[in-house]
Amino acid sequence: MKRTASNPKTSGVIRSRIKRSGERLWRLDDFRDRPFPAVAQEFSRMARKGDLQRISKGVYYRARPTSFGPSRPNPIAIRQLAQRTKSVFPSGASAANLLGLSTQTPKRGEVSTNSLSLPRKLIGPDTRIHARRPEAWKELSEIEAAILDTLRNGGNASEFSPAETTSLLLKLLSKEHRLKKLLAVAKTEPPRVRALLGAFAETLEASPSTLEKLRATLNPSSRFNFGRFVGLPTARKWLARDPRHETV
Repeated sequence: MKRTASNPKTSGVIRSRIKRSGERLWRLDDFRDRPFPAVAQEFSRMARKGDLQRISKGVYYRARPTSFGPSRPNPIAIRQLAQRTKSVFPSGASAANLLGLSTQTPKRGEVSTNSLSLPRKLIGPDTRIHARRPEAWKELSEIEAAILDTLRNGGNASEFSPAETTSLLLKLLSKEHRLKKLLAVAKTEPPRVRALLGAFAETLEASPSTLEKLRATLNPSSRFNFGRFVGLPTARKWLARDPRHETV
């Protein structure tokens, strides 16, 4: 017999699984083996009774009692949950921290995304969001996206000297085919990022054909602020401004 949204067996399974799992975040997708309307209805019912706390659309939290009252969801776990449903990447100081360019834990979260909107309750109300990143970022790892983010801001979130920052990024780009993956999405990046990728690629001895294809996407009369990467040996060939006029 086909189950309906009010099927008591489904409701009982959902309540039992949630209650015996203790403190944790729950999504409607955690019950894919059950009819979606029944799951949504039971989650709403448990929230009204106080057994669950609604965090965002389709996301709920099962608290545990403490001496200070009900526990609160872990902010890191909530952000990780957001990353499961959206393409969310660390940005700014968070990206620098991930890449080893900074040892400081930023007080304010900062992320980049290709989504037009993110649920504030999932990523934190104070988190700074850089939206409208290219769809091509979906194919990138966190580290690869963090590298592009660092190129976009000229490495200004690094706590190291320009030479050290450049050296660290060269090491990151030389591993695990990262440079190849980033060059594959370069056409979706702003001109300055394409120029920086070209300078890094030539320093790492990418093939002449690859470099020429990338160079063809740039206006030869343009000049770009390379920030902390102005010391790249190939910077001037890739349209970097005169280093004397750079702010690093």
